[in-house]
Amino acid sequence: MTDSTLEIRMQVMWNRLISVVEEQAMTLLRTAFSTSVREAGDLSAGVFDPQGRMLAQAVTGTPGHVNTMAEAVLHFIEEIGRDAMYPGDTYVTNDPWKGTGHLHDITMVSPSFLGDRLVGFFACTAHVVDVGGRGFGADGKSVYEEGIQIPIMKFAERGKVNETLIALLRANVREPNQVVGDFYSLAACNDVGHRRLIDMMSEIGLTSLDDLGAFIFARTASATLDRIRALPQGAWDNVLDTDGYDEPVRLAARVRIAGDSVNVDFDGSSPVSRWGINVPIIYTKAYASYALKCVIAPDIPNNWASLAAFTISSPENILNAPFPAPVSVRHVIGHLVPDLVLGALAKALPGRVLAEGAAALWNIHMSVRPAAGKTGRRAEILMFNSGGMGARPGLDGLSATAFPSGVMTMPIEATEQTGPVIIWRKELRPDSGGAGEYRGGLGQIIEIEADTDHEFDFSAMFDRVNHPALGRDGGRPGAAGSVALDDGTRLRPKGWQHVPEGRRLVLQLPGGGGFGDPARRSPEAHANDLSKGYVTEKPE
Repeated sequence: MTDSTLEIRMQVMWNRLISVVEEQAMTLLRTAFSTSVREAGDLSAGVFDPQGRMLAQAVTGTPGHVNTMAEAVLHFIEEIGRDAMYPGDTYVTNDPWKGTGHLHDITMVSPSFLGDRLVGFFACTAHVVDVGGRGFGADGKSVYEEGIQIPIMKFAERGKVNETLIALLRANVREPNQVVGDFYSLAACNDVGHRRLIDMMSEIGLTSLDDLGAFIFARTASATLDRIRALPQGAWDNVLDTDGYDEPVRLAARVRIAGDSVNVDFDGSSPVSRWGINVPIIYTKAYASYALKCVIAPDIPNNWASLAAFTISSPENILNAPFPAPVSVRHVIGHLVPDLVLGALAKALPGRVLAEGAAALWNIHMSVRPAAGKTGRRAEILMFNSGGMGARPGLDGLSATAFPSGVMTMPIEATEQTGPVIIWRKELRPDSGGAGEYRGGLGQIIEIEADTDHEFDFSAMFDRVNHPALGRDGGRPGAAGSVALDDGTRLRPKGWQHVPEGRRLVLQLPGGGGFGDPARRSPEAHANDLSKGYVTEKPE
């Protein structure tokens, strides 16, 4: 076989491998019980070699899941042990420090055997609606309060499901049918990946993925190193102040580019919080690496070899919180890590990095119940919402877009179907994008009310209320967010709070920062903004 023929053959097999993990992810999307999975795509799926190195990931998925999963599989291999792995096995955990950073994410790993030979692993992750405890929120004082903890263990052995684990889950969560249903969906996701992989290997005549893995890793590593070597050498610092829980939090980063590697160190960040906004280092690594790849190697496949070029370090602090720190809403601070890292990269690569955006999702968990003396339905409802993305060099920011998480907008019809709530308003928020030569993306205005004879408590997990997204290169900040009732009562951006019967919760989501001097914005672009209602007046 000539070198060119081998190259073509490997490329065809690589494309087949991508199709395998895409079908794996689609299985989870189509069978999931939770709206956050099937509607918003809060999941990940991937295939790994026998050593636990990520070969390929599905396009559908969030960096916080994909990049933590890349490390989590190694923990599964160590904990379970190769001698205790059998065909038909599936392993599970929600350990925040060995999984994805908080208890609400369930990670499942399944070994893939060709005959009696281990040829790889499939892994997937999804956010479930409830894990017991205090519920999805920042009010816990330790991880013990935040829900049931599942150490790395077998969900199924040789195809037989662990019924004791299922019984424990049902006894500890508020929505047992949804949660247990999602566990089976995750297991099915890996099973489909395994079957498609074995079909592919049998069709092509492969007995292992070793040669294909070597091909993928060699080319990915070479391409990534070429990009890094073309960067300026040195170190650049950035700080980002954010709302925190009851006091502001400072995040600090130093990006150092030296030779063939890029390191990000988070020394100088605020200490571990007593509230559940802390971030395990595995999640910090995931989003720091994602930010680096967005600028340095956005078009290079995300796998073990490309991630290996980026190293992350931090002393113990809010971005490297140790067990048993509360970490339930680690995504709020974690989603700000890319803006923090990109701010340092902007000093190394001026004119090439987008402005800050809303960053953290404005997720809301609602616990709906009949009002006092009334009868009706109870429900736990999770709704994902996004503010505006920062303006980009040469382009306006995207409105109501989840950057960096990449999750999709949840249709209000899907949210209303899950429980007795009404979404009265969900529209773009005028004037929320920061002015600039390129305007920041707009946030949203959302109004939510419990149905007749109902009330609800909600967990606020919001940021950019007191610290709006900053512009870049002369661009203006985006509008800050706000949380209130429809009678004007101001509410806190974090923590469990109450919305009485007949009142509406009004969320005004933050906008992204602008890029470049607003005076340089073209008259055509401003006229378009006015005609579409994105802005109501010319910026000063």
